[in-house]
Amino acid sequence: MEAWPLRNLVLRTPRLELRPDDDAGLHQLIDVARAGVHDPEFMPFSVPWTDVPADRLGLENLRYYWSERAKLRPSDWHVHFLIRLDGRVIGEQGLMASDFAVTREVSTGSWLGRAFQGHGYGTEMRAAVLAFAFDHLGAIQARTSAYTDNAASLKVSRSLGYLDDGTLRDSRRGTPAVQQRLLLTPDRFAAHRPAWKLEVAGVEEVLPLLIAR
Repeated sequence: MEAWPLRNLVLRTPRLELRPDDDAGLHQLIDVARAGVHDPEFMPFSVPWTDVPADRLGLENLRYYWSERAKLRPSDWHVHFLIRLDGRVIGEQGLMASDFAVTREVSTGSWLGRAFQGHGYGTEMRAAVLAFAFDHLGAIQARTSAYTDNAASLKVSRSLGYLDDGTLRDSRRGTPAVQQRLLLTPDRFAAHRPAWKLEVAGVEEVLPLLIAR
């Protein structure tokens, strides 16, 4: 039996390949992060991980992704898909859930290197994990959020059919900030999803890791 079935899971869109993180890919991802993710004056993340000095960024990222792998259980999981364009990592798309067998709800979070932004990859990779969650895992709703000044992220969400679902106020770099919560259901996604068909391999093997039987 395969000890780590996630290594065989792959999602393919017309331009991108998404696979759960592996060590070789994480080293590429760190290089992308070091090259820049956003304007230093702007922080799109509630956890300001991009503020970590470059000489510590690699180790801190590896520790984080390794810890996420180690604690993955059907009751609480966060799958970090590495996004590859022409075989090279360009960013990361997360898909997460708690007690998914009961709630059938997932959440998403993602980032791309600055050099790869503005080409529609963010929409394509989000659509990929949403199609995977709705079509293959049986999710009945998906959530995401973004700071109200993060126009690019909000544009991606709304283009895929998400509806506003309230706000939350938190601290960003020590100052108050408001996040817009968004909610998506399968019927809304069906009306807004891209025309292309997602190619998926390795699903059956990973179901016991994500859904308690």
